[in-house]
Amino acid sequence: MVGFMGAGKTTVGRMLGEQLGWRFEDLDDRIELRERRKVAAIFRDSGESSFRRAEHAALKELLEELESGPEKIVALGGGAFAQDKNARLIQSAGVPTVFLEADADELWRRCSRQAEQDGIERPLLKSLETFRELYEARRPHYMKATLRQNSGENTAAQIAKAVVLALGLSPKRRGETQ
Repeated sequence: MVGFMGAGKTTVGRMLGEQLGWRFEDLDDRIELRERRKVAAIFRDSGESSFRRAEHAALKELLEELESGPEKIVALGGGAFAQDKNARLIQSAGVPTVFLEADADELWRRCSRQAEQDGIERPLLKSLETFRELYEARRPHYMKATLRQNSGENTAAQIAKAVVLALGLSPKRRGETQ
C-alpha cells in the first residue's frame, strides 16, 4: 500500500489482510522495532537521511522475508515509495503496489482530525500549502504503482474488496484460517 499520509494505507491494508487471510505489517512499525525508537525521534535526532537509510534496510529485510514466508499486506510510509531506490527494490521483487489516492484537501482534513484526536503534533500539518506541495511532488512516484485506487469515496472494506478484485486475488472463505 503506497500513498500520502491520510490516504488510508493502514486502515485499508488491515482490512485487505482480513479479507485475504494474510498478515498486515506497517513498515514504520518494523523500522521502530529495528531502531528501538519512534519514527518521529529518528527524524528529530538523526535527520531524514538517517531515517531513509533505516527505512530502506527495513524494506529490504521485509522483501527478503516475503520470498519464502507467508503473504503479507504492507503499508509503506508516505515518503517510502517516492524514494527511487525503494521503488526499484519493490519492482525487482515483483511485488504489486497499490496507490491509495485522495484529494489533497481530503488528506489534510483526515490528518488534521487524526492528529487532534490523538493529541499529536505533525510538522507537515503546519501549512496546507506546504502539505499540498509535498503531495504533488510525491504523486508522480505514487502513480507508478501497479494499481491506483481512490480512497476518498468508499469505506475501507469496499476499497479492500475493489483491490482484491482488481489484482485477481482470492479472498479467504469463512472458517478458513491462515
